[in-house]
Amino acid sequence: MLFTCSFLLYGSVYAWLPIPQPVLIPICFAVAWLVVIMMVWNLWAAGRDAVNNAQQMHKIPCANCQFFTDTHYLKCPVHPTIALSKDAIDCPDYQSSGYASFLDKPTTSQ
Repeated sequence: MLFTCSFLLYGSVYAWLPIPQPVLIPICFAVAWLVVIMMVWNLWAAGRDAVNNAQQMHKIPCANCQFFTDTHYLKCPVHPTIALSKDAIDCPDYQSSGYASFLDKPTTSQ
């Protein structure tokens, strides 16, 4: 039974692809390592993108603004369309609520 299954699998492959085994082994070896390298590369790129996205999202000051309502109906009455988005990073109407001063925009004094 085992001989029949292996003959059906491998016999049909060599019928379609008549490449000798000494040539096929290095090609399969290279393709296997290429697949592994691509998987590692994609995982690294996904991790890098996740870190960059998280760093940018931590710059959004809405949660520390005095106008932030923290309800799902209306997050911000001043700018409801940009609240909690990347567009809110440089919000001109941001005013600190007072409990997270390290996230406030620096003020310039003259």
